Amino acid sequence: MAGKRRAIILVLDGIGAGEMPDAGLYKDAGSNTLANTAISVGGLVMPTLASMGIGNAVAMSGSKAPGLDPVARPIASWGRMLEKSPGKDSTTGHWEMAGIILDKPFPLYPEGFPKEVLDAFSAATGRGVLCNRPYSGTDVIMDYGDEHARTGKLIVYTSGDSVFQIASHVDVVPLEELYEASAIARGILVGEHEVGRVIARPFTGKSGAYVRIGEKRRDYAVEPSVPNLLSIVRAAGMDVTGCGKIDDLFAHKNVSISKHVSGNKATMEALVQSLGEDLPGLIFANCVDFDMLYGHRNDVRGMASALEEVDGLIASAMGRMGDEDLLIITADHGNDPTTPSTDHSREMPFVLVWGRKVDPVPLGTRSTFADVGATAAGWLGLGWGLPGTDMIGAERRVLG
Repeated sequence: MAGKRRAIILVLDGIGAGEMPDAGLYKDAGSNTLANTAISVGGLVMPTLASMGIGNAVAMSGSKAPGLDPVARPIASWGRMLEKSPGKDSTTGHWEMAGIILDKPFPLYPEGFPKEVLDAFSAATGRGVLCNRPYSGTDVIMDYGDEHARTGKLIVYTSGDSVFQIASHVDVVPLEELYEASAIARGILVGEHEVGRVIARPFTGKSGAYVRIGEKRRDYAVEPSVPNLLSIVRAAGMDVTGCGKIDDLFAHKNVSISKHVSGNKATMEALVQSLGEDLPGLIFANCVDFDMLYGHRNDVRGMASALEEVDGLIASAMGRMGDEDLLIITADHGNDPTTPSTDHSREMPFVLVWGRKVDPVPLGTRSTFADVGATAAGWLGLGWGLPGTDMIGAERRVLG
């Protein structure tokens, strides 16, 4: 039976459910992406997630929000998770779900990158650098796009995440050259400067109307350590399907089928398509719009609308799942659009575990995101010697 099974992990990127105990150290005290969004817009309408117990998970933070009321009999097991790794970025969150716990955070650069890094980068690429400080990705091309077009210098910037981002106009720097420059940066950024991701950010358009080309973005992540959930699944001869940016977050390692799409709707369509392929193993999906389009821009109404839209898409996906499928829905960090910050927030994500024949129970507050990986491995009948505990356990795995 286990050989026919699939574990589906769906990450709603940036949808936290209340501050972590150490949130104050990250200047994120009071952050609660789900509850604060619901309160700000006067309520969320998410019948699928509500029936699964997302309101029960939010209530664990002591928050009350319209549309996020606890239900008496959730159809899924529900709870929240603490993050053992330091940091609050996507790479750290996804890696911990896969059983990798970091002992130190990826480095941040609130004052920009040091001279020795940029000198090495400029020498290797033959191009100078503009900006070099934290910046909004949409604002930076407006503010530096004209100078970039005039000089050919690459726009390098960062954020509250551990990223080295490189923006260039496709008519000034060909795409392949931008990708090569990003690979060069990845090779330079090692040791103390080993950022989580180098991101190529091409854009197009004319002065005053520059726009990013999201589908041509490319990420160059640090390679994850092994073993991890993905490598364990592959070693067992099963497939790992990545939907959205999963391949980038794991440096394209142990992802046998990559459906690299951009946007929540496209990601959910890729997930549903994967369900139709009937391949045993792991389907790992990330819905990035919550974070990229709304959290980082403090767009509360956009966040709320996206949550309600994805709720319906989740219902459609669940309708395609059979008795041998286990669905785990969670998040990698917070990104509260109601706070002054436009960066990620150090939050506990909710976690929902659903299967057609799985007995739903309260999961409490889990001690690590790695419980996600342990649960997926347990469902697939695989050994798990990494951090984390199976949340549903063999005794409740399948009801009669």
